[in-house]
Amino acid sequence: MPRFLKWLLVLLLVPVLLLAAIGLALQRWVGSDDFRERASQRLSATLGVPVALGAIGVEMWPLPAVALERVNVQTRPPLTLGRIEARPVWMALLQRRLEISTLIVREGVIPQNAVVAIAAVMQKTKRAGVSPGEATGGPDSMKLLPRRTVLDGVTWLDSRGAAVTVDAQATLDDDGLPHVVELKVRKGRFDGAKASLQRQADHWALRADVGGGTVTGKVQVQPAAKGGSKLQGQFEIAGVEVAALTAPSRPLTGRLDAHTTVSADFRDIGELTDAMRTDTRFTVRSAVVHGLDLARAVQSVGLSRGGETRLDTLSGHVSTQGHAAQLNNLVATSGALTASGQLALAPNRSLTGRISVDLASGAAGGAIGVPLAVGGTLDEPTVQLTRGALIGAAIGTAVAPGLGTGAGAKLGDALGRIFGK
Repeated sequence: MPRFLKWLLVLLLVPVLLLAAIGLALQRWVGSDDFRERASQRLSATLGVPVALGAIGVEMWPLPAVALERVNVQTRPPLTLGRIEARPVWMALLQRRLEISTLIVREGVIPQNAVVAIAAVMQKTKRAGVSPGEATGGPDSMKLLPRRTVLDGVTWLDSRGAAVTVDAQATLDDDGLPHVVELKVRKGRFDGAKASLQRQADHWALRADVGGGTVTGKVQVQPAAKGGSKLQGQFEIAGVEVAALTAPSRPLTGRLDAHTTVSADFRDIGELTDAMRTDTRFTVRSAVVHGLDLARAVQSVGLSRGGETRLDTLSGHVSTQGHAAQLNNLVATSGALTASGQLALAPNRSLTGRISVDLASGAAGGAIGVPLAVGGTLDEPTVQLTRGALIGAAIGTAVAPGLGTGAGAKLGDALGRIFGK
């Protein structure tokens, strides 16, 4: 073999053997019980809750990475991650510091309540003078905010226990805020939906494909005048199937067009849900109200449950504060039926409100403008005449059967509002 080929072979083998030796040494060090316990303690100190690690190892293919198996963050409920692959900055690792450039999370279950609890602890730590992205404690400190994060089959559990499994990836800018986020729903609520968030000069641009339609808009997060942060956003919704947004519940179906503004003033990320305020003007085309038959409620002049109401259009104005919602200026039209009114949705999903239903005389035996009180829940609504309207309807039926029923109900309801009981 020519001498230059021997030297070339040596030059090629030396880096490979050196890398293998380093990898073997790191594998023995990182895979030791001592390192695993120290990593668990450091993570526990940083997150403010106990963290248990099943195993830690070093992998060299396809790229060098530290793999954590069976991660259990012992919140209530617990946050569990089947496998985490952390691709570190190797020079920092040789100096006994773990700085993560890429983080891959596979088959995890992340409850919303657990995230809120962790965020509250980290915010408290930050106010005490410790950065939430880096724990103190000497040369083996851990930088926990990776530049790039990948989620593979990770399940999100909301506060009501509804599960959504997603694939996603995100990259952060130097200030720790998202630069690009891409998400696809694998199963659960919003199944098949795709969304992307991209940072612009002064906002994040959002686009989502969901329920056969699109959601586009922008979001801004800025420091608030009295401390904390202020969130503002505007969104346009076009042609989205309403049931795709409310699944698995289906109180209403139809194609939604809407303009929404969002705002919130908050200090901690855990406060964001309760601080969120939204304002929406909407129209639903080819709407079907499930669980409620307004025509039958008018015709029977009594309590009505079940059935459905088909509408050409349903429009109105929705305001929300946290989990509570107020629906005003509701207008529904469909052939012989016209309805208007207002509703309130409590955090426990109970409904209260009043609507007035007009039916052409042929459709309801002459009943016109019958006022109804709405109750029940979002999934099982009920409608019935108010007490005053019920008395008025009885008197109107006795005086003038047919047309007198509706007129009496309307007059009785008005008198009931004036005189109360």
